[in-house]
Order: sequence, then structure tokens, then C-alpha cells
Amino acid sequence: MAASGQVNGNVSPQYLGVTQPISTAGPTEADHARTLKLEKFLVSAGLYESQDEAVLREEVLGRLDQTIKLWVKQISQNKGFSDQLIQEANAKIFTFGSYRLGVHGPSTDIDTLCVGPRHASREEDFFAELYTMLADMEEVTELHPVTDVHVPVMKFKFNGISIDLLYARLSLWVIPEDLDISQESILRNIDEQSVHSLSGCRVTDQILRLVPNIQHFHTTLRCLKFWAKRRGVYSSVMGFLGGVSCALLAARICQLYPNAIPSMLVSRFFLVYTQWRWPNPVMLCAIDEGTLGLPVWDPRKNPCDRLHHMPIITPAYPCMNSSYSVSLSTLRVMMEEFRRANEICENLEMNKADWNALFEPYPFFEAYKNYLQVEITALDDDDFRQWKGWVESRLRHLTLKIEKHTSGLLQCHPYPCEVVDSSRKGGHCAFFMGLRRSQGVPQREGQQFDIRATVDEFRHSVNMYMLWKPGMEVYVSHVRRKQLPAYVFPGGLRPVRAPRPSIVVSKSASRPAFGNSVSQLPKSDSGTTDEDVDDISGEGGERLKRKFQPAEEVGLTKWQSSSERGLEGYSAEEELEAVDDIQTSRLLSFCSPSWNSQVVYVEGNQGIACVPCIWDYLLPPLLWCAKPTGAFGGTLLGAVGASESWMKTPQIHGPHIFSFTT
Repeated sequence: MAASGQVNGNVSPQYLGVTQPISTAGPTEADHARTLKLEKFLVSAGLYESQDEAVLREEVLGRLDQTIKLWVKQISQNKGFSDQLIQEANAKIFTFGSYRLGVHGPSTDIDTLCVGPRHASREEDFFAELYTMLADMEEVTELHPVTDVHVPVMKFKFNGISIDLLYARLSLWVIPEDLDISQESILRNIDEQSVHSLSGCRVTDQILRLVPNIQHFHTTLRCLKFWAKRRGVYSSVMGFLGGVSCALLAARICQLYPNAIPSMLVSRFFLVYTQWRWPNPVMLCAIDEGTLGLPVWDPRKNPCDRLHHMPIITPAYPCMNSSYSVSLSTLRVMMEEFRRANEICENLEMNKADWNALFEPYPFFEAYKNYLQVEITALDDDDFRQWKGWVESRLRHLTLKIEKHTSGLLQCHPYPCEVVDSSRKGGHCAFFMGLRRSQGVPQREGQQFDIRATVDEFRHSVNMYMLWKPGMEVYVSHVRRKQLPAYVFPGGLRPVRAPRPSIVVSKSASRPAFGNSVSQLPKSDSGTTDEDVDDISGEGGERLKRKFQPAEEVGLTKWQSSSERGLEGYSAEEELEAVDDIQTSRLLSFCSPSWNSQVVYVEGNQGIACVPCIWDYLLPPLLWCAKPTGAFGGTLLGAVGASESWMKTPQIHGPHIFSFTT
């Protein structure tokens, strides 16, 4: 909806959206060059369909439209209507989603809506009679209905083209061929599911009316959807951005920068939403209250709307939040990705990066130490498709329950891409969720997270599936990063992690004298890292609590004495899991008053690792770990064979001072 403002008594030009544009500046030559490179990149990535496939899609839609017209005449005849009403009986197919927006790709499904008359019911006629007709057609494969969801849908392939078919039952006896579903009156006297089914088409058409340049919007949205898929933040089912939410966010940027071209719009997209103060809503137009009394998104009136973390409001009546499934954890993940992308776009504008950097795949299976694995199995493909759709629709609730039952202390990052073990017979796939302590939560030693009850509650809700058959199973288990199955990696090959940088320690000019002998060293428990201090209990009560062990037990290449190494120092291998997240950035060294050794501190983002270089085989290799609590403070969590006098009187050379406690 166009709006106008008045400044200093003068009426400003009309603009689209609820506010004036941020900038009306046009592109520079550099912007045109970057846009050309972006378009070439999208073409090379295979995001555009061929002309032959475009023709095939049109043919499929035409054939589907003929089928539903024949279907409505048959059910009219079966219900005993007059010949005239049978002849006039009609149903109509509409498209929405990415196909209607013009941003679909080669393998994208077509979101379609069947609009039928009042005498064609959803349960008996659409999901029974039409289902039977489609099942008897040779062109139709992989047909299965999904009825126990917010918006029931029939999924199938028609000549190899994936179709999602919704149904809306209007209050009209005859559906006119020139039906305009954008009118509010079309929603009068229909059921709630029909209202939701119609919303897809109504919202899509309204988005196209509210953007200043449709061609620029197409390219920008195509780019952003590809980015979201590559970075693992594209799935409304999992609590991330869905197709509608992506389109609304992109359309709002087009309104705020009406004269910008795609490269500029992509850059401004990440700039704006990096700074957006959620839960302030994103809206393309003012919320329409309507005249039919249908509920609309309004946190002032609806308490449940106040709980939404990332409201993105649809522009068609009844206005709703398209991103209601976003949780605190998924919002955190998306904000991190917005910030990363914004930095890359800034480098792009300074010619310090290219478009490839923006679309690098997110290394999900290397990003976390702990994962929740949800395996879905069935005996045959038909059962598997139905069972998988049911379980997948419930995974978001598992994320929310983990957040709730741990009081937000444990963050759950669901990965929206399924992985398949091709070596297994029957239907199989697995979904994974990364688990870690919430950022900014104070560390408490020995804190445990027991999510077994949460998992049991999730499995109980999943097993309530009304169409369950023998062989439909779901397995939930907790796995560490090193325990991830090989099939989650490309080609079934686990990537080789880069080795840790070598740390060279030189012998001091003179060897200090020490008052304490080796026999006086007391024994103490092993320490734990900042992240590994947790217990996470999962399937079968499996528990995670790692402690530092001697090098031989954890697979670390044995450290040699200075005489063996020729005073060259030592190198720590990647296999030492206790410090595998520590990034070397600064070295702090000091001499121990109770050991004949020099100790090196390696500081990183996750903590501080301290490894002594042992002289003359006096002590076995030891390891310390401390967590930083600020720019000039930290806490030592524990040590193996620690010296009390050493901890009390460290001689630290470096910018950080740590207060040690056992």
C-alpha cells in the first residue's frame, strides 16, 4: 500500500511501506559491476530452470487443473445434483510460493491451491475422492496426504514435478473461472483451514504489489534463499526462515531502498537486519483489521503474540506472523549469520572478497562437540514418506522443550538438512541438533543437563501418530563430534582437522633453583574445560563428562623431554579433545617454583591451556585448563599433579593476570 508524508508543508512523493525509504540513491558503476557478477554466480550455481522444464511445469499445471475440474463434476454427480449444476460445477488451481514469486529453481516444488465449491468437503472429497483419482493416474507418483498439520496438504509428483496441493472450500456453489481471491469477501463463511490455505496465494500476490521493482526483487530473493540454504537457516519447520519470511524480509529492504539494484539490496539486507531490534515486527504495510472479525497479529490484544521472538507480518488480511516458529536458539543462529554476511558484504564493497565467500556452506558437523541425533526409519518408501513428514513437523517442539526444560541454559541448534544412510535397507534419514551452553551464562562447576525426560516426552508425542504401522520407528541419541556417523559427511569421508600449531619453548639462560622436591607434589583431580564441564544425558543415560588424562590415554603424541627434543619444544596433536576448540592467539610463560620446567600458556577464545615441558623425565605430561572471566582475570579449573605453591606464586610474563583457585 502506497503512503505519503508531508515535510515542511510539502507533500513528499509516494512510497511503499509503513515508513519512508532509508535512501533513494541509485547505483554506481561499481554496484552495476557487482550485480553482474552476482547474476553470473547465481546462473553458474544452477539456480535457474531450463526452458524445457519451464514448459513442462506449465503442462503439469494445465493437466492438474483439468483433473480437479473433472473431480468436482464427479462428486457433484455422486451427490445427486441437477444436470445444470453438474455442468456448471467448477474448481480452480492457483499457485503461490516461490513459483508464483518467480524465484523457483530446477528442483523446486510447485505450491498449488485447489479452490472448490461449498459441497466439496475436505475429508471425504478432497482427501478421499481426489486422492483416489490421482492414485490411478500413471503420471502421479509418491502420493501421500498430510492431514494432521496446521494446513493440510496433498504431496505428490506429477510427471516428475513435485506438487504441494492445498484445498480451500468456499461458500459459493459455483466457482467462477475469473475468481479474484484477493478480495476480503472471499473469506466469508469458510472454515479456519480454508482461510489458512488461501493466505498463501493472497500473501504472495500482495508482496508483488508492494515492491517497487519486481525484477530486482526476484534476483535479490533468489540470492538470499540460496544463502539461507547454504548457511543452514532455511526451514520454517525447524524454526528458521521459510520461503514466505525470506520474501517478506527481502521485500521490506526493496521498500527501504527503492532505487537500489540487487548487489546493493543484498548488502543492505544484512546491514539492516544485523541492527534490527527484535521483536520489533517487520511489516510491508499497516495491519488490516478487516471487517470479518478474523484474528490478526496484535501483541496488545493477544498474549501469545507477545512470545514471538522474530515477528515478520504477512501483508494480507488476516495478517499473521510468518515466523512464529522461531525460537531463541534459532534466532541466535540467524543473527550470527546476519553478522557474518554483513562483514563479507562490507569486504565485497571494498573489493576484498567475492560472492563465493558469502555462500560457503556452514560446517555444522564441525561446529559443536555434542549433538542430538534423531533417526527416522520405516519398512518401505511410502510408509517412510508419511512417517518422516510427521516426525519432521514435531522436531521444532523438541528444540523448544530443550530450551524450556533447561531454563534457556542449553542452546539447541537444529540442522534443517536431513542426511541419509544409503547403505541401510528401507526408508531412513537422520536429523541432527547441535548442543552447547548458552552464551553469557555464568559457568558453574559440575553443572549437569539431563534431557532424558525431554526426549521421552518428544518420543511419546511422536508415537501418537494415528497412521502408525509396524516398522515406523524414531531413535533419539546423544553423540559426540567424533562419534558422528560417516554418512553425514560428503562422500562418507570424515574431514581431517587441521593440526594444532606447534609451540616452541626454549631453555632459559640459567636453570633456576627450586625449594620443593618432586616427592612433595600433591595429587589432585583432573580439570575440565569451559564447555566440557557439563553432563549431558541422552539416550540410555549416556553421559558426557570429559576429564583430562595422560597423553597416552587421550591419543596425544607423547611429549619428549628437553634432552630428547634437543630443547626444540613440543607439538600438540588435534586428538587432544580437551583443547580442540582453543585458537592460539597469545603465549604467556612463567617458571614453576616447584618443577624443573618452563610452562607455556596458550590463550584462545574458549579458554587457556597450560602445558608443561618436562625436563629429565621428572614428571609425566600434565595439562591445565583455565577459563577467562575478563580482560584481566580468570579461574583455574583444575590440574593433574598440581603444585599448591606454584599456584599461589606464579611468575607471569604477559598482559593477562589470572587469579588461580583449585
